[in-house]
Amino acid sequence: MTPPPAVNVKALHDALDAARVEADLSWRQLAKELGVSASTVSRMAQGLKPDVAVFAAMTTWLRMPAEAFYITNTPGDPNTPEPELVASLTPLLRARRDLSETDVEYLQEVIGAAARRFKAERKS
Repeated sequence: MTPPPAVNVKALHDALDAARVEADLSWRQLAKELGVSASTVSRMAQGLKPDVAVFAAMTTWLRMPAEAFYITNTPGDPNTPEPELVASLTPLLRARRDLSETDVEYLQEVIGAAARRFKAERKS
């Protein structure tokens, strides 16, 4: 049986940090916008997982799907394939307010072409 996905706390914290800087907010101001204590956000910097309600508030504020922060691979299992790069990056690109739909599509094409090239070079 496949284990349930876990939350990549570092990726979530990094996304919050990037969005916080973009919005010119302090960590305390961000916590207030999220409706959580500043210590909750601080504990995440140390790798502690938020509860479900806090996780939902954070992903909603980021305007990103919760799945963008799931870890589904079993750590250290070489047989577990990595998700497609473009599929992993698309939620992050779409969450950007400074990118139009055309910008997102262009970046998907560029990143996809680079990923295909890297894959082809590894095979040869």
